[in-house]
Amino acid sequence: MTAAIEVRHLTRRHGDTLALDGVTTSFEEHAIHGLLGRNGAGKSTLMSLITGQDFPTSGEVQVFGQAPHENEHVLSRISFIREAQRYFDDFKARHAFSAAADAYPHWDQNLAEELAEEFRVPEKTRIKKMSHGQRSAVGVITGIASRAELTLFDEPYVGLDAVARQLFYDRLLADYAEHPRTVIISSHLIDEISHLIENVVLIDQGKLLLDEPAEQLRGRAVTLVGPAHRVREAVGTRTVLSTEQLGRTARTTVMGGFSDAERAELHRAEIDITPVSLQQLVVHLTTTRSTTSEEAVR
Repeated sequence: MTAAIEVRHLTRRHGDTLALDGVTTSFEEHAIHGLLGRNGAGKSTLMSLITGQDFPTSGEVQVFGQAPHENEHVLSRISFIREAQRYFDDFKARHAFSAAADAYPHWDQNLAEELAEEFRVPEKTRIKKMSHGQRSAVGVITGIASRAELTLFDEPYVGLDAVARQLFYDRLLADYAEHPRTVIISSHLIDEISHLIENVVLIDQGKLLLDEPAEQLRGRAVTLVGPAHRVREAVGTRTVLSTEQLGRTARTTVMGGFSDAERAELHRAEIDITPVSLQQLVVHLTTTRSTTSEEAVR
């Protein structure tokens, strides 16, 4: 596949803060990517660099084979929806959509109007007077209806209730199926978007931890629950992400799958094995790394 975005040895410092630390990755075209990580991990910084709204301290970013900063050929093909999207004070939703129609060559006005009705966006209310959820809806509608070749959503769900979030996921996926493009979604609600994303890019403390197809990550980690001594034997040399013991029972999460024969052996040893969700895996990986970093400092 062809990469829509290439990031090489990308570093960004803000004073004494190292927001990104030598990140190298790529985002394939015509795929939905999940950009995951904790608050302050560097996700928004990476998105700002990809969209030409910030300069790298070192390294490079190429979008569609070119540097994005002040490059109209690149920027005209990008739709970047932030959590705190800004609009002119007197703008109503129709004004935002009209501006988007001028900016994006593949804009679908009929789709925008249809989505505005589904999200219950008020027609006569100025955006700055709308509720948080209504303002977020204007943003996600713009992102979907833009049909930009590269669409980035930075925490788009903030302010949306559960029904509206599900509507966003459903409509984005449906339109993506009909009009493939490259989509990057940054979100804390990992389990909610796990069915959407085809590739996972995980950043923690400015460093790249994972860049893998989502399908490969499913089943990468499992949790074993059973008699403590038998669980320890079953773990063997696998990497332990977390473990806890209550009396004689242990609950241990490990990286690495188990074969059918190994699972049968676990069953005979009275050990339960359960898959770890993508969200749980991200939590385990980032928590383990934070603990390791703290211990190294001591």
